[in-house]
Amino acid sequence: MNIQFSYKLILHQFTIMKGFFFTFLLLTSTFSFGQISLKNIKSNWSNSLSIGVSYQNGYVFPTNDFLSGTNAEADTISDIQAFSIKFSKQTIGEKEWEQIYKYPDYGIGLYMADFHNPEEIGFPFGIYGFFHAPFKRWEKLSFNYEIGFGATFNWRSFNPLTNSYNTSIGAGQSFLIDAGLDLQYLVTDRLRVQTGFSLTHFSNGALKSPNKGINSIAPRILISYRFFDNPVFIEKEIPKYNKNGEWIISGFGGSKNVIFNNVDIDILEKYEGVNFPIFGLATAYNRQLSYKSKVGVGMSFTYDGSINAQVAVDNNELEAIDRPIQDQLQISIYPSYELVVHQLSLILQPSFYLYRKKLRNQTPVFFQRIGLRYYVKDNLFVGITLRDYSFHVSDFIEWHIGYSIRTN
Repeated sequence: MNIQFSYKLILHQFTIMKGFFFTFLLLTSTFSFGQISLKNIKSNWSNSLSIGVSYQNGYVFPTNDFLSGTNAEADTISDIQAFSIKFSKQTIGEKEWEQIYKYPDYGIGLYMADFHNPEEIGFPFGIYGFFHAPFKRWEKLSFNYEIGFGATFNWRSFNPLTNSYNTSIGAGQSFLIDAGLDLQYLVTDRLRVQTGFSLTHFSNGALKSPNKGINSIAPRILISYRFFDNPVFIEKEIPKYNKNGEWIISGFGGSKNVIFNNVDIDILEKYEGVNFPIFGLATAYNRQLSYKSKVGVGMSFTYDGSINAQVAVDNNELEAIDRPIQDQLQISIYPSYELVVHQLSLILQPSFYLYRKKLRNQTPVFFQRIGLRYYVKDNLFVGITLRDYSFHVSDFIEWHIGYSIRTN
């Protein structure tokens, strides 16, 4: 019993640590845009730093029973309000990528949300990295897009005894993915106002079940103050991009938590679930068409220990029963698009299963992969990819390390 308890405690702590690692990866990549060291943070940011406060009040999509009204209040959970404090750095074109993206800003945000149901959802807060760039810039006005990734904490998660309706969030931590559009107006030399909207997704990536996730859309207004006058943008001739190719190979791992409702054991033990390993190999060929974009095609070989998993009960505890490896093997293919921003890439991969064992109530053949890839060195990268289906249900998270072989 003590050994089993220690194992579960260590695994739980490791799950939390992975959330912190993801946040650390985001913040590291955010700072790496400017190649900032501790010695020159002050000189790099003092003449380009802005601070802003944003507010959102919007709509929660009813994507599961808990949000649709199967909850303690017997009412829909359809409203969200959120607050952010954002610290951003304005680029001026010192590097080619800054000019290519029309002088974006990027930084760190502190986040807090209120779903008007603190008893079952709590008051989650978080930290995220963001990238904000213009489609079009005029003298005082710009039309922009923003992408953010981060980690949130302080959810009042599912508990079979005290919070049994909340099937949206199964853990006290989750990931945050945010994408939006806005108009920004320069009121004075230093005061800016933004108005727009964003889509936000919360999920723990099936690290702890249940995990049906929460999705929202909300208008956003932001007021920011920058500690510098109008920047002088550097304009240099950018060399024509020479198209090239690359072979990508990466190994990945992860875990997936599964709850077995039909077993007759203590309810807390039952809803602790069983964590199954996931690992695999992904390979792809990409063609980089411009400074911004790569397109390609790839294939993934995945071992998913949760597929058709079975358990036995031993001393009121669940133990997984070994299954033949071919029963839990999946092969998939995908076209790939990669948005390249300096050392960081946003990856979008609509995917299709080519091979997997046929079972009842399977997930769809078509699924989606969205992720981040960060190049530690020229060819070596680390990354994280969320695999989901139906565009809102998380299947699991892949943690990647890989290598790129460049070709002409």
